[in-house]
Amino acid sequence: MVEIIFGIIMIASFIGMVLYCVKGLNLMVGFFLMATLWTVLSLIGNAFVPNEQVIAHMGEGGIMDAIKYVFADGPASYSSSILVNVFFGAFFGRVLVDTGIAATLIRKVVELGGDKPKITMTLLCIVTAVIFMSMTGIGPVISIAVIVLPILLSLGIPAPVAMFSFMGSIMAGIFGNIVNFAQYQGIFAGFVPEAADYIYQDYFRVGLIAMVVSLVVVLVVSFLFLSKKKNSHAWAATAPQGAADNAPWYSWIAVILPVIGVVTINFPIIPGFIVAGVYALLTTGKLRGGYKEICRLFAKLFTDGTIDIAPMVGFLLTLAMFNNAATFASPYFTAILGGIIPTTPIVLAIMFGVLTVLGFFRGPMNLVGCGTAILAVVVAVFNASATPAATMIGFLYPLFAITTIAPQHLDITQSWVAWGFGYTKVSTKDYMKMSIPTGWIIGLVMCVIVYFMYVSGTLIMA
Repeated sequence: MVEIIFGIIMIASFIGMVLYCVKGLNLMVGFFLMATLWTVLSLIGNAFVPNEQVIAHMGEGGIMDAIKYVFADGPASYSSSILVNVFFGAFFGRVLVDTGIAATLIRKVVELGGDKPKITMTLLCIVTAVIFMSMTGIGPVISIAVIVLPILLSLGIPAPVAMFSFMGSIMAGIFGNIVNFAQYQGIFAGFVPEAADYIYQDYFRVGLIAMVVSLVVVLVVSFLFLSKKKNSHAWAATAPQGAADNAPWYSWIAVILPVIGVVTINFPIIPGFIVAGVYALLTTGKLRGGYKEICRLFAKLFTDGTIDIAPMVGFLLTLAMFNNAATFASPYFTAILGGIIPTTPIVLAIMFGVLTVLGFFRGPMNLVGCGTAILAVVVAVFNASATPAATMIGFLYPLFAITTIAPQHLDITQSWVAWGFGYTKVSTKDYMKMSIPTGWIIGLVMCVIVYFMYVSGTLIMA
């Protein structure tokens, strides 16, 4: 009975956190408060009925060890395994922007598409998706956006469609993004240590399929809305003026070099970002001057990249606290929800597809939101069913990646989407008419695909 009571309180607070996210309040503070609340409730609950998760993290220090696990060990482990990837990914994104490689690819696409709006928009979406398989951070997004969006608008594409298609192509690329993979893998590892053995190569096939499916859905929705609206060329914003020199064609491969290295020869991702960055700088002639000048260049690129992701770092660290607090809370959630979580693969895949829409507004299906609590419950249910860890991760990771990436990167709570509203003057209502159905459709389609890949054995780790 105690577990039921505490479970009800935690579910109520969980719903409150979802509403908090919907209102667009500060997520870093919100997740810290939730981590604190769930830790306190779990410790009180443990005093009445033993909580195996709390007891497992209580050493000689007792309650202090439990507090340390949430507020110290969580951020420490997250920063050592995930944030380094985020920082070097941001560095590489800044390299692609400052060398002009990303801008050159976009200009070449526009030349290829000519004055045909649909063809140009399709090509720009494809190139943007490929670029964001490696790039990360709001800085690179804005740097690309101020090139792409004016081009689309100058072709007469209505602002809501232009913004949606651009943001949707970023979302498609994130499905194959190595940094995002490592971030979600780190969350999983907090609940299933064997997740560390689930590597990017295991996921790559799913990510690539999801990227293609997402691009197709985004473009179909864009074309449908494009046909309903009259073209308009009136728009005040212009692309920033700067050097229009094209980066040489042999430098373009730098965009996907980190992905190629990881997939083909299992090259470590951080050296991959460094090698690709150096290659980009060399082939574009940016490594000029003496040793001191080159050192300054690298320092500037890394600093600029760090600034690009600075707003995200505090959020990620408090999210790590929330993840560990969710471990303590999982027995209480399981007491109430455990009986309704299916373990049959087809039913679970359908459930995830239908509930993908709950990944919007950092909701309960979003790992970079409230979803870690649901992850804790699902993992506990699967553990109870004696499902092998490799099988569990190989199936659950793609499902949670889908319900996180598709909604989150189309969501109005995403930092660069929020920036886009101010830049294009698009209303949130016009944007969400396209974004929410698109995220839902992608979730439904991909969860079905993941199920068939699962039953054919292609998702199971060796």
